[in-house]
Amino acid sequence: MTSLDAKLDAARTALAERDGVVVAFSGGVDSAVVAALAHDVLGDDAVACTARSETLPADELDDAIRVAEEIGIRHETVTFSELDDPDFVANGDDRCYHCRTMRLGKMYEVARNLGVGTVCDGTNASDPGEGHRPGLRAVEELDVFSPLLAHDLTKDEVRAAAERYDLSVADKPSMACLSSRIPTGLEVTEERLTRVEKAETLLRTWGFSQFRVRDHDGLARIEVAPDELDAALDREFVRAAREHLTDVGFDHVTLDLHGYRTGSVSPEDETADADDPVVADVFEQEYPVGED
Repeated sequence: MTSLDAKLDAARTALAERDGVVVAFSGGVDSAVVAALAHDVLGDDAVACTARSETLPADELDDAIRVAEEIGIRHETVTFSELDDPDFVANGDDRCYHCRTMRLGKMYEVARNLGVGTVCDGTNASDPGEGHRPGLRAVEELDVFSPLLAHDLTKDEVRAAAERYDLSVADKPSMACLSSRIPTGLEVTEERLTRVEKAETLLRTWGFSQFRVRDHDGLARIEVAPDELDAALDREFVRAAREHLTDVGFDHVTLDLHGYRTGSVSPEDETADADDPVVADVFEQEYPVGED
């Protein structure tokens, strides 16, 4: 038996001891593996639940529905608004704490209605070491069971487990909620969330796989993976990005030459060198594509 086998068996055993579980289910690889493990041992007593709000892209909800069907687990949705919480809207460095508290609170409401005593989430063993993660405090305070963390499954092991279950999200990049595109201290509004979602839909349509569109109060900062940078500099994409993002409400459209980076508008990045060239305003005018 491999180390991964042993960890997965231990997680299944821990889940089997529960009278039922509600899995906080985004449809990403972590929550999908937790849902699959729970469904293995609890069957119909395992329920996946997705919280719908302004910060959840419509495409992500569609993915959650599809992945739940792949697993065969019962899937519920619950609707709420983070924008009802002024602490969330203020977008301080603890925004994720307020968001996670509300989302998990909704999970507990569903659990109570179903007569289930346990809420699970997809926190894995790699998460605590990944920088500023205030949402983890909410997980601890609300006594959420994190089987991947409890049994030391790292992100790479979670992806390997997803491949064993033949889940379509095994290689899916991490996707934080839309509010993560708004720099700390700039209020989270429905207008900003909506234009970010529409902007990222364009990048997805053009085939980009790892990307973000950061909203700097009307300036769109596009981040793509380094190996996709050439595609972002394509003349036709430049034209489409400039026109589409202007149409959805951005005043300026820029490309970040550093490429995609997690948490690039979160507090730990505030100490970055102010003289470091981060953004090229290549979309404000027609980009002159030359020959190599």
